[in-house]
Amino acid sequence: MNNFPATHTIVEDLNQILGGPTALSSVTVIGQDPLVPSPHRLADATSAAIAAFALQIAAVREDIGRPSQSITVRAEHAIDQLRASYLTSVSGVPAAHLMEDPRALGNNDFYRCRDGRWIFLITTYAGLRDAVCAVLNCPPLPDRIADASSHWDAVALENAVCAAGGVAAVVRTTAEWRATEEGRYLHGRDVVELERIGDGARVPLPEAAAWPPLGGVRVVDLTHVIAGPVSTRLLSSFGADVLHVSRPDNPDPNAMVAMTGGGKRNAFVDLRTPKGESDFRRLCAEADVVVNAYRGIVERGFGSEALAKLRPGVVVCEYHCWGADGPWSKRGGFDQLACSATGFADSETVDGRPSLPPTYLLNDYLAAYLGAAGVVAALRRRALDGGTWRVRVNLARVCMWVQDLGLFDQRDVAALPRPADPTIGFHTIWSPFGDITEPTLPMEFERLPTPTPGTPTPLGSLPAAW
Repeated sequence: MNNFPATHTIVEDLNQILGGPTALSSVTVIGQDPLVPSPHRLADATSAAIAAFALQIAAVREDIGRPSQSITVRAEHAIDQLRASYLTSVSGVPAAHLMEDPRALGNNDFYRCRDGRWIFLITTYAGLRDAVCAVLNCPPLPDRIADASSHWDAVALENAVCAAGGVAAVVRTTAEWRATEEGRYLHGRDVVELERIGDGARVPLPEAAAWPPLGGVRVVDLTHVIAGPVSTRLLSSFGADVLHVSRPDNPDPNAMVAMTGGGKRNAFVDLRTPKGESDFRRLCAEADVVVNAYRGIVERGFGSEALAKLRPGVVVCEYHCWGADGPWSKRGGFDQLACSATGFADSETVDGRPSLPPTYLLNDYLAAYLGAAGVVAALRRRALDGGTWRVRVNLARVCMWVQDLGLFDQRDVAALPRPADPTIGFHTIWSPFGDITEPTLPMEFERLPTPTPGTPTPLGSLPAAW
């Protein structure tokens, strides 16, 4: 018998961080790990994060005297949520097959280095691809990258790629990671951080009595794949007015916009130009929430402290991989790199090769639900007590949190089937990209329907205005 904390206990711990409702008996999680061949508690962790978000949504109405809502989350649907990017289709074609560069995802992999260690390299964006290929002096082809990597020691290659403006992470053991300065820095932080950073008047949520309850909440979305866009899609699904802004020459792939853009408007804003800076300042000055996933925002004068002065009472949500001010804060990062560096991929090793979880993605979706829960918690606190609030979620810390929930013996889970046919429901929405068929949101409310995300819009298709 494994001495793991029950899923309900995990929800209670998250609820304590967020300051949610006390009636946790209203949460039911059906099913539990292990469901897939992973030693990690993927379904339990994801179920808890989904429940934490749903509790915050329900609490918005409870704060103004509406009846409490019983919430149900199904563990098998939580696993499907981690695979949502691969379960979504556009006009019948898997969205993952619609990348502008068909090799953009295929080069993202573990590569063995000269010293026998493994490194994960990411080339999804042109700039990241160019950095890796410049360091390795090779074209963006998996076999050529593998050959070039074999002539480097792993840590030296990690440092060289990061110094060149790319992203990479050596596969470390859990013990090795937690002995590093970066590992110690992250281990001392909450999995989702919620902090009051300034004063501000109480601001009631304008449509808290309605369903969904976030109507009238303005959200500036300055994020890119995948955690940030999924979190703002959740906020939009529950009524928020989300305006996603992006730079014209640094777009997310259209497939990702179709998958994560539900219900959002899209505008171009280039902070390198006076007009772009002015537009962004005006948007933030009238926003309730600003969600950011770009490291350079502080240098542009729009860090959380600056936003607090510009718009007292704003809720700022930041997504990082390695933390805002830790030893690796200047490094870029993605879901797979967090898994590689923290020891997660090492614990998933199959036949001598490190591996990502059977769902492929993990931290992006967990971070999305945790960050969205933090935003709603901050909006509730602003309505009750006033103040300016900051939410922070770090992908690597999320990975460490999952590790700390307990590990199954690899031998006990190896024979379990990999995720196959989804059990979650689907819906289809019309969009300018085509008909999008995607998983439904993975939570059920007792007396109210779970919303369906709205229609995504192409990047830059609308003005930068409320």
